[in-house]
Amino acid sequence: MAQAKTPEININDVLKQVAHEKEIDLDRWISALEDAVASAAKKQHKIKEPVRAQLDRETGKFTACIVRTVVEELEDPYAEWDLDEAREIKPDAEIGDEILTPLSTEGLGRIAAQSAKQVLYQRVREAEREKIFDEYHDRVGDIVNGTVRRFERGDIIIDLGQTEAVVPKREQSRHERYSQGERIRAVVVDVHTQPKGQQIVLSRTDPRLLVKLFEMEVPEIYDGTVIVKTAVRAPGERAKIAVMSRERDVDPVGACVGMKGSRVQSIIRELRGEKIDIIEHSDDLVTFAQSALAPAKITRVSVTHTDDGAHLDVIVEDEQLSLAIGKRGQNVRLASELIGSRIDIKSETDVKDEVADALAKMLDIDVGEDVDLSEAPGVDDEAKVRLEEAGFSTVEDIAAADEDALSAVEGIDAEALKTWAASHTEEDEADGDEGGGDDFLAALSKAFADDDGSESAAGGDEAASPASTDAASGLDALLAAVDEVANETATDASEEEE
Repeated sequence: MAQAKTPEININDVLKQVAHEKEIDLDRWISALEDAVASAAKKQHKIKEPVRAQLDRETGKFTACIVRTVVEELEDPYAEWDLDEAREIKPDAEIGDEILTPLSTEGLGRIAAQSAKQVLYQRVREAEREKIFDEYHDRVGDIVNGTVRRFERGDIIIDLGQTEAVVPKREQSRHERYSQGERIRAVVVDVHTQPKGQQIVLSRTDPRLLVKLFEMEVPEIYDGTVIVKTAVRAPGERAKIAVMSRERDVDPVGACVGMKGSRVQSIIRELRGEKIDIIEHSDDLVTFAQSALAPAKITRVSVTHTDDGAHLDVIVEDEQLSLAIGKRGQNVRLASELIGSRIDIKSETDVKDEVADALAKMLDIDVGEDVDLSEAPGVDDEAKVRLEEAGFSTVEDIAAADEDALSAVEGIDAEALKTWAASHTEEDEADGDEGGGDDFLAALSKAFADDDGSESAAGGDEAASPASTDAASGLDALLAAVDEVANETATDASEEEE
């Protein structure tokens, strides 16, 4: 019985079918196959010269040839010919021409076919990676949906349908856990063409995920009525987002919250319980900072401009301090990132303690400069040392000392030294009487006592405070005055910002 003849396969039809299935351009497939056949022929004939293969698109047959270039100075003997050698093959050859020598493609063996297969696979992978890059590199910052395929050394491999992506461990929230087959939504943060690993990198911690989720849930953000200015996150714990409206009639915060919190709650569920503070953006830095530090209530904000940018000193009530700072400093850190300025927070008690310390130093009046004993008559450096060894190191020590004790110090005129010390002591006492700390404190206390009395009298029924108000009352009044000055300073700073 005659053996049935195997129908001849038209390779052009096969290439068209594969190109359609893989969604890769047909010309790229043909180029990859030509390179594969050239590699196989080179290995089959065991030659080092460059080989080029070409497919006849009508017959589906391959032809191969050795390619050499005509050059003036020979550098690569396998790939080049000088002009004399070239003209032996092609008499009209010129510098720069390519000389093609036909090469048989019949009877390519198994090893050659395997080499062709490897080249073809490599070119196909390169083509697929370029296709993925072209499709996704413009989608950086967009949200994609996928299914958890597997886990590799802490990374999550996501099936996106036609390709796979990776959520590296650094881009995962430590509060989230996923299982194989579970649906996941993430934002594209990077697309690369490197051959190792997945080329699409996703993130569950990037602030752009939060922005895109709001854009999907809030129609006013999608159509541009409400603008997201800034967003910061401590993934899985707390996030802050600043929004503003282009229309007066639209409340940006209310639009993001939704009816009974429906919009923001869906985002919180997607982020596995991450708390979200929605803040109205303000060009006034002080107002923006007060809103950014919510839910804490701020007493005062003062702004200092430096070369590194604005620096905010924030004062809160004692019971609001922990709320303003947040767990592990989270609230103030996110607020600082949101407004783009450094924030220092202090309680009112701390500020008053600092003011009190500064006041105490200011009121610690010096009653006289120290006098060098070497200025005394008949006292040189050696005599000064002997006086100090005898226990007379200051003018006061000498003024209070017995003249006989001073006479016991070698080389000292006790009477002249006592007269000199007495004159300096009298001068210091006179200076102290003119500007003494006790008189100053008394005057200060009386001044604040009078202020207290006038304020109480203005209040109506209460009697004026007596002039004998104690130091504590005077200090409280002083601190109140300092508070008032600080308030005026913060207001001035706010006006300057505007």
